[in-house]
Amino acid sequence: MERDDIIEYSLDTHHDEATGVQLRKKIWKVTALLTIITIVEVALGAFIKQSSTLWELVKWSFIALTLVKAAYIVLIFMHLGDEKKTLKYVILLPYFIFIVYLIFILITEGNAVSAALKAIGF
Repeated sequence: MERDDIIEYSLDTHHDEATGVQLRKKIWKVTALLTIITIVEVALGAFIKQSSTLWELVKWSFIALTLVKAAYIVLIFMHLGDEKKTLKYVILLPYFIFIVYLIFILITEGNAVSAALKAIGF
């Protein structure tokens, strides 16, 4: 007896070779871009010392590059890039605001803890 609750979706995809080539090109482009951003992040972390005056800039660049990677992953792999611009904003803007809020809280609380530790002699 054949089960009818298992649906093989890959059998329903019908496209020609040109569409397949475009899809593979898009996958390689996404992979290359995400790899390049990751290599830049690792290089910044590996070659710039934490005691350097540039370290503050490196930390902010980590945050920015991570947000770029996250947005790009959502746009490509969750197919949000194919939607209308207003829907993209409705979905991504609250997340962006929330992330900025979390960063603000982290910096504020980190400075407060640092000041408290300095006050007691650490």
